[in-house]
Amino acid sequence: MIRASKVIRAGHWNGVAADAVLLPYDDRHRRRLAMKGERGQEFLLDLPEATALRHGDGLVLDDGRIVEVRARPEALLTITAKDAHHLARLAWHLGNRHVPAAIEAERILIRPDHVLAEMLAGLGAEVAAIEAPFDPEGGAYAHGQHAQGHSHG
Repeated sequence: MIRASKVIRAGHWNGVAADAVLLPYDDRHRRRLAMKGERGQEFLLDLPEATALRHGDGLVLDDGRIVEVRARPEALLTITAKDAHHLARLAWHLGNRHVPAAIEAERILIRPDHVLAEMLAGLGAEVAAIEAPFDPEGGAYAHGQHAQGHSHG
């Protein structure tokens, strides 16, 4: 079986992808896994270490072709605020709870959680359920790998 043993980060590869894999957030932190692209390309993801795959990353196959990683839309909450300062305060409250979040200029995306939704609404946020790709921040301790966890060490 053909292998993909290298990741080229989004924005650092050119050309047309030979295929694409559509993966939800939970399935994008991988090291070794048999995969099948949307156009039928079967391959073994065989990375040296577990790596958080981001939307737009390219998986380099043994023959040089690239399979694009795409974030699958999933159920999320979109959080909007009155202004930039308010949005920053909301992000702080989420970060204080170690919640994976995608931080954008005008909104924050998190996974559905009724307790967090109530807290955010109590802080004056507009909270709405949507379906969208989820590509949360990697965190300060990601060291370029976009890792999911962190350490206080």
